[in-house]
Amino acid sequence: MSNPASSRLAIGFACGILAAVIWGVQAVVSRQSVADGLSAGDVTMLRFLAAALVLLPFALRRLKPFPVGRLGWTKALLLTAIVGPSYSLILVGGAHFAPALHSSVISPGLIPVATALLASLVLGERIASLRIVGLGIIVAGVLVFSFEAIANTPTREGAWIGDLLFVLIALLWSVFGLLARRWGADAVEVTMATCLLSVPLLPLLALVQPVNLLAVPLPALALQALYQGVLVGAVALFLYTEAVAILGAARAALFLPLVPVVTALSGAAFLGERASALEIAGMALAVTGMVVALRAPSSA
Repeated sequence: MSNPASSRLAIGFACGILAAVIWGVQAVVSRQSVADGLSAGDVTMLRFLAAALVLLPFALRRLKPFPVGRLGWTKALLLTAIVGPSYSLILVGGAHFAPALHSSVISPGLIPVATALLASLVLGERIASLRIVGLGIIVAGVLVFSFEAIANTPTREGAWIGDLLFVLIALLWSVFGLLARRWGADAVEVTMATCLLSVPLLPLLALVQPVNLLAVPLPALALQALYQGVLVGAVALFLYTEAVAILGAARAALFLPLVPVVTALSGAAFLGERASALEIAGMALAVTGMVVALRAPSSA
């Protein structure tokens, strides 16, 4: 007879691993949208419409008042401005220029770096010595990883544009995380509110982005709607929230370094993208730094 505590621990690990797998493959699905002829605006529309349909029944019961919940209108609108359609446009736009792996190394790698710097500069938080070491390793790894893109080598021509967009993603996510933490926001409620508040903004995308939805085969549309909207927008959030509830935030965060590894494997399998020796070295260095930084205490 299995031990209930062991079974619950196994569930927590399974949730963390599955969330990392979903996030890891997301970059590959975003990259596939380019091959399928979808614009960043198309993917953004599909993502938020699909996620809103899935989350709406739960939001109607949980968000009081609807659709902002305990956040209130001002905070909910500000967070939506940070991680709503504009965030998705930048993320998917970066996939038009750089390989899938670049998204999963640069953004997740630099998020803890940007977060620590902002927390230190804005909130006056002190950073533990071991965390500083880990963050330094991450920066070194990202620089090594992006060297060919920065140098605009023939194999990575134009990739530097995508890399810069992924750096911007890390900055936006860091600001979002610090605000959500400072306000004590519930992760599930934030996701529901920002997703629902993004829907009325979607028609505006047609004014600034080409819309190719009617010219793209249905399977390509379904892939983006189901993966970006349902799996990333709803399922991964639930899985990671469960992992945090069972394992604690510190242990759950240790699954994040799996994201670039999953992207590297799935990118090679589904897109035929091969990382160079320099990119593999940079990724290994960045992942090592992530593990060191995540295992360190948050402050001195």
